[in-house]
Amino acid sequence: MNKKEAGERIIRLRKELNRHNHNYYVLSHPEISDFEYDMMLNDLIELEKMFPEFYDENSPTQRIGDDRNQVFVQKEHKYPMLSLGNTYSQEELNDFDTRVKKIIGNDFEYVCELKYDGAAISLLYDEGKLVQAVTRGDGEKGDDVTANVKTIKSIPLVLRGDNYPSLFEIRGEIFMSGEGFSKLNAEREKNGTPLFANPRNATAGTLKMLNSSVVAKRPLDCFLYHILGDELPYGSHFENLEKAKSWGFKVSLNMTKCKGINEVFDFIMKWDAERKNLPFDIDGVVLKVNSYRNQKQLGFTAKTPRWAIAYKFKAEQVTTRLLSVDFQVGRTGAITPVANLKPVLLAGTTVKRASLHNDDQIKLLDLHYGDTVFIEKGGEIIPKIIGVERSARESGSTAIRFISACPVCGSKLSRKEGEAHHYCPNETGCPPQIKGKIIHFVSRKAMDIDGLGEETIELLYEKGLIKSIADLYELKKETLIPLERFAEKSADNIVHGLEESKNAPFSRVLFGLGIRYVGETVAKTLANSSLSIDTLMNAGFDELMEINEIGTRIAQSIIDFFSKTENVEIVNRLKKYGLKFELSEDEKELRSSKLEGLNIVISGTFENHSRDELKDIIDKNGGKNASSISSKTSYFLAGKNMGPGKREKAKKLNIAIISEDDFIKMIQ
Repeated sequence: MNKKEAGERIIRLRKELNRHNHNYYVLSHPEISDFEYDMMLNDLIELEKMFPEFYDENSPTQRIGDDRNQVFVQKEHKYPMLSLGNTYSQEELNDFDTRVKKIIGNDFEYVCELKYDGAAISLLYDEGKLVQAVTRGDGEKGDDVTANVKTIKSIPLVLRGDNYPSLFEIRGEIFMSGEGFSKLNAEREKNGTPLFANPRNATAGTLKMLNSSVVAKRPLDCFLYHILGDELPYGSHFENLEKAKSWGFKVSLNMTKCKGINEVFDFIMKWDAERKNLPFDIDGVVLKVNSYRNQKQLGFTAKTPRWAIAYKFKAEQVTTRLLSVDFQVGRTGAITPVANLKPVLLAGTTVKRASLHNDDQIKLLDLHYGDTVFIEKGGEIIPKIIGVERSARESGSTAIRFISACPVCGSKLSRKEGEAHHYCPNETGCPPQIKGKIIHFVSRKAMDIDGLGEETIELLYEKGLIKSIADLYELKKETLIPLERFAEKSADNIVHGLEESKNAPFSRVLFGLGIRYVGETVAKTLANSSLSIDTLMNAGFDELMEINEIGTRIAQSIIDFFSKTENVEIVNRLKKYGLKFELSEDEKELRSSKLEGLNIVISGTFENHSRDELKDIIDKNGGKNASSISSKTSYFLAGKNMGPGKREKAKKLNIAIISEDDFIKMIQ
């Protein structure tokens, strides 16, 4: 076969395989057997190997994934991926309907769709080819998971026909069917691998895997439900989704238009009863105004569209028997009781354990060993005990009592007034706390150290190689290679990751220390205000209280942390290893007091900055981010789709309303 003949056959095979993929995974109407499909695919794979000049990243052969590890890059959404407002009652749906009619009148249609229980995804198509797939993330930025999404066979790599917009975004939900989930867990059980709790967790975990060749073997699927772009064929949501089917997208057949709220209620009642018969999980119904013109009239709040709402089904309940209670120790020393249950099927998954949260919850439920308990999944995800069938309680059964000593190290537990949790005070000697602190330190939002997962940290701790976060920087390649599951490459990755982590900014190092109540945002505030760890370590209670957003609980926690000699020693060791414990000169130069004494409220979406970036700018210039408008507000920084209630309140209080451009001029 010459080059020309090979090229023609490759193009023909790709076209046929794409058609068969669509027939099988989208239309559920296969025309050929699996064997015939595999023979065609193998033929294409061999031809592409022989003639690499015909490589195409959107070839059907690329769906097998890549066995090289990838690192997820954050990508900004062109259109923010907002959440939907939730309701569990028909009364609130009636209120929603009333609000909509008040603004756009009575002449409109609703579209009702099933609310899938999976992981949201945004797909970007350019000239008919999939070029980017990004997770929801925080709504403004998400992870680029394009390589993983390309392995999902119901998502077209190349669109059908030629009447689609040149550039558009389509969003949907990646999910796993009940059958696919069961097969995956059966395989994991056979291999001695921990089982996934439910299809949603399995989907989210798979989507974030670093090896796309493994993702390709997982039974992921996708329904698409929202299109965005400047050249869409119709001025309405339903009609554009119907059109998207002809481009090759898998759009639910259960989507329908409704005239009036009563038809919406009929749709909800139907699927509340029928959802157990679906091959995938849903947890409610989504209601949208169909017309884009009407959607624009209704607008957005800061977090949700006003033209859509989600009705959540009441959580499914079952009864089972409480066998025992374990007490787990977290990285902060918090003790969490976990109920061990007689296995029971709930919302498509087998439930064996449920969190009891704290001592107050145990007392409130009046739990006894052997009780028959009612279980439901909060938000269809996390199993929880919501009640006890007291009539079934055996006489003489023993009430569950909260423990008084740590189940691992034996230290006497403490509980501060006003707090719900009991704590083990042995921070530096209790194994679960030590390992938990190290896991937190290497996590993505802290030091983001490649190659150090929970299992690896467990192994390093058990071998006596690490007893604190500072010990990580003593690890050597020659020490790691002899360990089980280690090879030269994995040892290199860890050593390199540790070296790279020394470039992490002060705020992330501070977050990584694991000071109680100091989350990612608080760490940024403290770093920008204190400038260095030495200033923070020597700050008094009153000085800390003067920092924006720092309250009594956080201030006292910081003082308690640095009052312990062990913590100061760890900080000093980390300094010696080269970690950053002060703002860089560039960061200091970006700081000013131009907004000192000003309280600023942000609302809406902006052209050039995300809301988090604007808040960071306010902090760096000495201002204070306020969440709500009051007489103390200095400025209302208003973007597109802001809450009209805030605007009205700002006008009423005579507060200056400024744009993004006005704000930037203030600090230049």
